[in-house]
Amino acid sequence: MATVNTYITYNGNCEEAFNFYKSVFGGEFSYFGRFKDMPMQEGKTCPPGEAEKIMHVSLPISKETAISGSDSFESFGAKTVYGNNFSLAINAESKEEADKLFNALSAGGKVGMPMEDAFWGGYFGTFTDKFGVNWMIDFEKNQGE
Repeated sequence: MATVNTYITYNGNCEEAFNFYKSVFGGEFSYFGRFKDMPMQEGKTCPPGEAEKIMHVSLPISKETAISGSDSFESFGAKTVYGNNFSLAINAESKEEADKLFNALSAGGKVGMPMEDAFWGGYFGTFTDKFGVNWMIDFEKNQGE
């Protein structure tokens, strides 16, 4: 069965926030990457002012739960607006489950990124549902496909 976690977008202070959460919950980051580590789309480069910002960080806080986050990538048109900077992040157990959940939950909403293979090895997509809730669907292929 899929798990649901919270994904938080920050306005440049994601690293500070997650170091704080780590001091509270303990443990280690299961992933920590900066925008400079992300492969750029053809014809685009990572602006120096955004290179050190956090592209993705994940901190497990229990066996079943993690909090994840990133800074806004403003040069791609993303801007943090506090109040809608949270997404429900579903980790599906299969590509088929990811597609099923994405298609059902996004119906009548607005797709931000269709389900597609991602550079980190996942199968990933984002959308805002018809009620204004932000969602991320991910299937990590290394779970077994």
